[in-house]
Amino acid sequence: RHGISEFLQVIFYEDRNFQGRSYECSSDCSDVFTYLSRCNSCKVENGCFMVYDDSNFMGNQYFIKRGEYSDYTCMGMRDSIDCIRSCRMIPMHRGTFRMRIFERENFSGQMHELMDDCDSIQKRYRMSDCQSCNVMEGHWLLYEQPDFRGRMIYLRPGEYRSLRDMGVGPMNFRIGSLRRIMEPC
Repeated sequence: RHGISEFLQVIFYEDRNFQGRSYECSSDCSDVFTYLSRCNSCKVENGCFMVYDDSNFMGNQYFIKRGEYSDYTCMGMRDSIDCIRSCRMIPMHRGTFRMRIFERENFSGQMHELMDDCDSIQKRYRMSDCQSCNVMEGHWLLYEQPDFRGRMIYLRPGEYRSLRDMGVGPMNFRIGSLRRIMEPC
């Protein structure tokens, strides 16, 4: 019997335009620099992944799905050099999606339960901020701006008492929108 990770694959390349040495990855990788001296392009053969600009799944996060990314700007990255440092595989979720968002840390303040995408938590729920959440079902992306724009945070099922302590770099932004990861990963 084959595990799901055997069907998900991303290939990282040292140089832009898929040049230089490469590393094939079909699972989480906490430090791509263990295998390459830098990483400036990638091809997602199958599945969806989050890539991070720091090791150990830290720093800015970027969602990539099946396709070719000839340099880091194709992934939405800005100002980075040798930017892909780690990656996390996103398993395909079949079924319902459910998450509770809280205005303040430690599941306090205003609370709302979501089962679908929200293009603006400020408009829909009149929440000034979202600082903690509980993902009960599915995989989600939280965005810094409304309409699914700006920096993002990947969340899988679990309790997140403080979104500010997730290692996403300076977490000086508020969550503006969120969406379910429904791509065929």
